[in-house]
Amino acid sequence: MSMNKRKTSKTLMTAVGLSSMVAFSAAANQCETVRFSDIGWTDVTSTTAITTEVLKGMGYETQTDLLSLPVTFSSLASGDIDVFLGNWMPTQTGDIKKYLDDGSIDSVRANLTGAKYTLAVPKYVYDAGVTSVADIAKYADKFDSRIYGIEPGNDGNRQIQKMIDTDDFNLGDFRLIESSEAGMVSQVSRAVRRDKWVAFLGWAPHPMNSNFDMKYLSGADEYFGPNYGGATVHTNVRSGYVEQCSNVGQMLEQLEFSLKMENEMMGKILNDGEKPQAAAREWLRNNPSVLNKWLNGVTTVDGENAVEAVTEYLNKTEA
Repeated sequence: MSMNKRKTSKTLMTAVGLSSMVAFSAAANQCETVRFSDIGWTDVTSTTAITTEVLKGMGYETQTDLLSLPVTFSSLASGDIDVFLGNWMPTQTGDIKKYLDDGSIDSVRANLTGAKYTLAVPKYVYDAGVTSVADIAKYADKFDSRIYGIEPGNDGNRQIQKMIDTDDFNLGDFRLIESSEAGMVSQVSRAVRRDKWVAFLGWAPHPMNSNFDMKYLSGADEYFGPNYGGATVHTNVRSGYVEQCSNVGQMLEQLEFSLKMENEMMGKILNDGEKPQAAAREWLRNNPSVLNKWLNGVTTVDGENAVEAVTEYLNKTEA
């Protein structure tokens, strides 16, 4: 081989090596900031706050964007966010199915079981004869031909609107009232204080289940799933994230919440007025044993013991 060819070959190898190092460095840096979507539901706000506090204790940067559900899934698919902790199934099947089918979103695991999501009424309305979605239209005047949902674009709202559009359960003359989680809960609270009739989108975990006496309605299995809208909540990530960012990925594979934990967190935020991050730190300090499961085999961003680092972070951070 001539001297010029040897120099050219060496130059190419050096260039390839530098390119690989740059690519590796870029991938590593991309993993050091974990980007979340919060759709504005207090349960998702709670679990996102807890997860980001754990990651901060491990030395990661976090970013949380408030996005609608459709934008959340499109942003995951395009790689603009990394993690979403609030994929309620089966009601969000229509929203996420095409992304799961084309591989642009990965579903990591169910992070919560035993959830519930369907139409509900106050107990005094239930006791008066509205025990099924099919009973609502019989009392259209009492309900003022309205059903209260949450934010526009929400999957539960769309299920209600579908019932109205198809005149299922004779709801064709009803109107869906869209606002927000807080707006809907306030409306229901006002109705309950005045013994007014109101039908609304209810779910658990949520403090609404203890803030007022309510009952879930039967009959909407086709829309919200069986067992009164029985649901599981899943963790989603952008395609390949668990493999690319394997340390965070391992934590996400082990991350599991409970109804009790989420109810406690949401109560602190909604009833006590605590900031989500402060409520998350307080809950983690009071329940340190969860870290042993969530962080089993996981390290800090620098490769140190994650449980010890997060514990130290929580004890140093002011609530």
